[in-house]
Amino acid sequence: MIIEQQDLAQAAVEEFVAATPGGKIYHLPAIQKVIQQTFGHKPVYLVARDGGTLRGVLPLTHMKSRLFGNFLISVPFFNYGGVCSEDEDARRLLLEKAIDIAQQLRVSHIELRHDRILYPELQQKSHKVAMVLQLPDDAETLWKSFKSKLRSQVRRPEKDGVEVKIGRVELVGEFYSVFAENMRDLGTPVYSRRLFENMLRTFPDSSWLVIAHRDGEALAAGFLLGYGDMLEIPWASSLRRFNRLAPNMLMYWHALKHAVEQGYKKFDFGRSTPGEGTYKFKAQWGAQPVELHWEYWMADGKPLPDLSPKNAKFDAAIRIWQKIPVPVTRVIGPPIVRNIP
Repeated sequence: MIIEQQDLAQAAVEEFVAATPGGKIYHLPAIQKVIQQTFGHKPVYLVARDGGTLRGVLPLTHMKSRLFGNFLISVPFFNYGGVCSEDEDARRLLLEKAIDIAQQLRVSHIELRHDRILYPELQQKSHKVAMVLQLPDDAETLWKSFKSKLRSQVRRPEKDGVEVKIGRVELVGEFYSVFAENMRDLGTPVYSRRLFENMLRTFPDSSWLVIAHRDGEALAAGFLLGYGDMLEIPWASSLRRFNRLAPNMLMYWHALKHAVEQGYKKFDFGRSTPGEGTYKFKAQWGAQPVELHWEYWMADGKPLPDLSPKNAKFDAAIRIWQKIPVPVTRVIGPPIVRNIP
């Protein structure tokens, strides 16, 4: 078996990922292309071959900056990634090759965003879960499965004139206006609008935007991305000044209904920490936790990285960012966040 680095244009890889248990959209070369086009980071796409047969893939991205460090990660900006393989030899050899490259690049660590433990010998972060809802075959059955309190919370914004529309790249402007303001309020630098445009154009048949709006103004928005039997919502935002209208409740209901109508069997609400507010919000829809296992190879003596907003060293920066006008954050945010995975 050999491990090699390849370009990002092989249909055989797409077929392999689709046929492999645990294969996700984030294992596809197309995601690496989006990251490269949007952020300029160098892709390192490794494949394991046994003769002419693919046995595994590992999409890596090299990220390097003075402020946030030098590391390899699979996959940045998304919740999943890592090795896609059911072959133990392929997994071992892919990791060994990744470590060789890491040492050549003198990185501090490799981060593999798995949803199961593939390398028990590596250090782990497993305090986050994905919240996943099993979907019925029709929207009516799903609606009836909700408690009466939840159904009334969904209906309330409709009574206040909130409506929902689902589309694609034509809705990016409305989506981004909500997303950018919400990120500012959270104290987090905002992604470039190009990320969402590139994703929508790369996956034209399996990505959508869902917008809750009233009187021509977007109040809540979500980005939907499908692969296999699952639809997920990697990005969702709502405007705090309209919380009294609860537009996010109606937006999420339409996202779930869309998932059912498109034939998906699961809906992934994204990452949460058990017991926190976002966890409880997702659990009320019936979503169940699925453990995430982010695995780390660390260079000698290096501590586990922590670039999360909850790291106390970012407290002052977050408070300052929350006071910056949204139009300014749209300009200065993307060059910063491109280095935060």
